[in-house]
Amino acid sequence: MDLKLAGKTALITGGSKGIGRATAEVMAAEGCNVIIVARNPETLAVAKSAIAQKSNVRVETVAADLSDSANVDRLAHDYPEIDILVNNAGAIPGGSLLGMDEATWRKAWDLKVFGYVNMCRAFFALMKARRSGVIINVVGNAATTHDPDYICGVSGNAALNAFSQSLGSASVRDGIRVIAINPGSVSTDRMVTRLKQRAQERHGSPDNWKEFLKPMPFGRAATPEEIGAAVAFLASEHSSYTSGSVVTIDAGQSARLAAF
Repeated sequence: MDLKLAGKTALITGGSKGIGRATAEVMAAEGCNVIIVARNPETLAVAKSAIAQKSNVRVETVAADLSDSANVDRLAHDYPEIDILVNNAGAIPGGSLLGMDEATWRKAWDLKVFGYVNMCRAFFALMKARRSGVIINVVGNAATTHDPDYICGVSGNAALNAFSQSLGSASVRDGIRVIAINPGSVSTDRMVTRLKQRAQERHGSPDNWKEFLKPMPFGRAATPEEIGAAVAFLASEHSSYTSGSVVTIDAGQSARLAAF
């Protein structure tokens, strides 16, 4: 399917690894120019090289910490004409209410929650002036699974879902679509590292970490490419009537939990 993204430009945060990089690769394969933002210049350089080798599009990188709103303002100043914004930066740590101190909670939200809000505020204004644009917030299904041992992420993701729905319900008046995507478990490097640590703790060795995948739907986690493909489709004209929605991609995990 031709997603008709050729010639457009997408800015993707958290774009050097995992879902962000996969999204950049899918969009670049569709002919979309990509600007990938992350904190680490080395991983950005690796991602840029890999994408440029496979796709004949413009690939730019920006090393920036988006928990600092000054960096958000700089991005909006330097890239005012982007067609698609994909907010994907930020990993909220696990922990119960009493296991998370205020400093940890605030640091996590500064990057993911306030980072997304600030990016939307900055780029929405630019898109509104052109009466055109798409914003996709990659959030996470913790918003609906409500794991009390991930309470900071549950709360942050729920806030971002509501934020995306609220903004996307009215953005259509300005020619802009806003969508949230809730991936479930995704086989990123971060997830594999976490499962290896769990296997080490339980069994004294990281080697059998794949055993934790067996209870998952289809016996596996989603691939970053599957989520990236969904982002690209939702950003395309084939999904031009989608806004103010939360799209959950977790093979029914959160739906099953809601049934009990």
